[in-house]
Amino acid sequence: MGLLPLIPFELNKGTISFSKDCSTSCKAFGSAATLGKVESCLATWREGIHDWMVLLVLAGTRTAEIQGISAAGATSDSRRLTALADAELLLQGPSSLRRNPLPPLSGGVSPALISYVASRLIGVSPAVIAAGLFEQPLFPHFLLEPVSLGPSACLTTGKAMSCERVRRLWDRGFQMGLKLRKPLLLAECVPGGTTTAQAVLTGLGLSVSDLISGSARNPPTLLKKMVVERGLRASGLHVNPPPQRLLAAVGDPFQPVAAGLLLGAREAGQQVLLGGGSQMLAVLALALSSLQPSLRAEFVEGVAIATTAWLVEETTSLFKDASGSALLQLIDRVGKHFDVDLFGLSTGLHFHGSSQDVLRDYECGYIKEGVGAGALALMAQIDGVSCKDLVVACEEAVDELQRVAN
Repeated sequence: MGLLPLIPFELNKGTISFSKDCSTSCKAFGSAATLGKVESCLATWREGIHDWMVLLVLAGTRTAEIQGISAAGATSDSRRLTALADAELLLQGPSSLRRNPLPPLSGGVSPALISYVASRLIGVSPAVIAAGLFEQPLFPHFLLEPVSLGPSACLTTGKAMSCERVRRLWDRGFQMGLKLRKPLLLAECVPGGTTTAQAVLTGLGLSVSDLISGSARNPPTLLKKMVVERGLRASGLHVNPPPQRLLAAVGDPFQPVAAGLLLGAREAGQQVLLGGGSQMLAVLALALSSLQPSLRAEFVEGVAIATTAWLVEETTSLFKDASGSALLQLIDRVGKHFDVDLFGLSTGLHFHGSSQDVLRDYECGYIKEGVGAGALALMAQIDGVSCKDLVVACEEAVDELQRVAN
């Protein structure tokens, strides 16, 4: 089982054609990526694309308060409300008067804008799950625990959450997944979440410190590694800890909810599209570590990662291997660690020629992913929306944001 090359393909009004041009195409990746797999998945998804359950999980971790660890808000104070602001933009749109303004960013614009545009173009209505936030949302949502619990502690403490809290969130996620009667697209918004993802993957025994990205143009690779090492030392965990014990030490509230949802949805026989990068691979790794090895291959047959072109094409500051991007190497390491073949897809959306500076910033390495932007843009393409139409709609949404701000 080795890392296969990227498989570029075009989606023209929903029809699939394979090509050699990787610059603007959608891409399939992972050791399970074959032409047949791509055709089968896209054909199946297209038939019921408007019936998918789209869930956005909002959560918080005080890890995000570490200076320089996250670019999902220019200050630690602003990052406390990033998840609420992004969810309001996704649910209410750029022209609404939202309670929580988008946090200041060093570049780009919230990926929730892309998610809003794509979800409206395909006519799906995301639902929100909240766990571990600083404030209770004022929009409709599923609240899985009292707001008074707040975010998880910084992972450097080695005591991010109580074991009871982790167990409760995992179980509630599992019960929600078990009740699903339609495929699931799972998205997240967790400032600081790539660092907790790195901590979880490292705690599970994977060497990933050179492969984890983030919202910053130049991810703080060395800082993340130092923070993760400090947290794992403080936790006192031994090799191969139980997944829930690992989450209690260095995780965030999103992770047990998402792992439970994934396990429950698969037990209910539903396909799952994990919208994101390293955070979703950490969730998948948690789910796999909780399963007997004999059950893992069948489990992943109904699971796919969906993300943006910016993540698939990115190399981190410590990773310049010509054989593939950091994310491709990461999915390969996770698959080999659990002896399963994993499958991922990226949207063909790019903003090279956009008239909006904040959209072109994505091509410079800002933001890259979040709030299910890659997965929802991919679903829009599968439904027949062209990348050109996605770009134009995103540009119009930026104009609306600016009009409201002024």
